[in-house]
Amino acid sequence: MQKILVTGGAGYIGSHTVLALNDAGYEVLVYDNLSTGKKEAVLPPAKLVVGDLKDTSMLESLFKKEKFSGIIHFAAHIVVPESVSKPLKYYLNNTSNTTQLLNLAVKYKVKHFVFSSTAAVYGIPKQIPVKEDAPLHPINPYGRSKLMSEWVIQDTAKAHPEFKYIILRYFNVAGADPKLRLGQSTPNATHLIKVASQTALGLRDKLEIYGTDYPTPDGTGIRDYIHVTDLADVHVLALKFLSQGNSSGIYNCGYGHGYSVKQIINTVKKISQKEFKVIESPRRAGDPASLIADPSKLMQTMHWKPKFDNIETIVKTAYLWEEKLKKQHPNF
Repeated sequence: MQKILVTGGAGYIGSHTVLALNDAGYEVLVYDNLSTGKKEAVLPPAKLVVGDLKDTSMLESLFKKEKFSGIIHFAAHIVVPESVSKPLKYYLNNTSNTTQLLNLAVKYKVKHFVFSSTAAVYGIPKQIPVKEDAPLHPINPYGRSKLMSEWVIQDTAKAHPEFKYIILRYFNVAGADPKLRLGQSTPNATHLIKVASQTALGLRDKLEIYGTDYPTPDGTGIRDYIHVTDLADVHVLALKFLSQGNSSGIYNCGYGHGYSVKQIINTVKKISQKEFKVIESPRRAGDPASLIADPSKLMQTMHWKPKFDNIETIVKTAYLWEEKLKKQHPNF
C-alpha cells in the first residue's frame, strides 16, 4: 500500500482529497497546523499529525519514520486581500515552506509531488477560456507566491530527474461531499456559494455583489465552478498518473464553462426556496470579468471525466452542508 503525505489535509479541498485517497486504498498521513483546517475533517483511516511546515525538524522526523511514496501539498494561505496587506506572511508560508518541503522530498527520495496551485497565476487573462500556456501575470502576492512555488518545483525536477510533479491550477472550487461527510468549514470563508447559502439560512443578513458593470450578459463576474469532489478525484488521478511512469505536467482544473454571480444567487434561491437580501457594491480591484478554465489537457492526458458538472448539484451539496452545520455540528 502506498503511503501519501498530505499537507493541509484538514482543510476544505485537502480533506475531500484525503477522503478520495481513503476510498482509493492509499495509506494517508495528514500534516496540518489547524490554522484553518479542522481535526474532525480528517476522516479515518487517515491519520493526523498536528504540526507546522516551518517546523522542519518535526517534519523531517516524519520523513525519517515514514516511507512516503508521494506528497500532495495543499497547505497555504489563500486570502487575496490579506496577501496584499501581509505579503511576507504569504511568501514565508506559501513559497518558503514549499521550498523546505521539496528539500525533504528530494533528501528522502519521495518521487511524486502533486501541488495545489491556482488560476491566480494567470492574473487577468486576455483569452478565455484559459489554457495552461497562457501568459503568467499574477497581480497579487498570493498569486505570485504560488507561481514562485511552481518555479521551485520545476527547477527541482530539472535538477533531479527521478522527481516528478503534477501542478494543478484550480479555478473556483465549491460544493460538498455528496454524502455530506465533509464540506467547506473554514470560518469566515469568502466563497460565493458558501456565503449565499449561509445568507439563505439566515446566518448572514445580506450578500454583497462586487461589481454589476462588467462586460458580461448580466453585468456580474463569471467564474468556472468545479465541484470539490471532482477536484479531489483529480489529485488521486494525478498520483496514479505519476506512479505509472508518466511525465510531469501542469493542468487546469475546471469545467470549461462559467456562471455569473447573479446566476449563482438565483440558483441558491431556487435550491433553498428562500429569498434573501442582496446589495450591489463597487468592483473589487483585480477581479477579472470572466475566468474560465480550458480543462481539455487534463481530460485528454489523464482521461478525467467529471461526475458533478452541474451547477444545481454543486449548489445543493453546498447548501445541504451549511444546513447540516447549522443543525448538527457545533464543533465545525
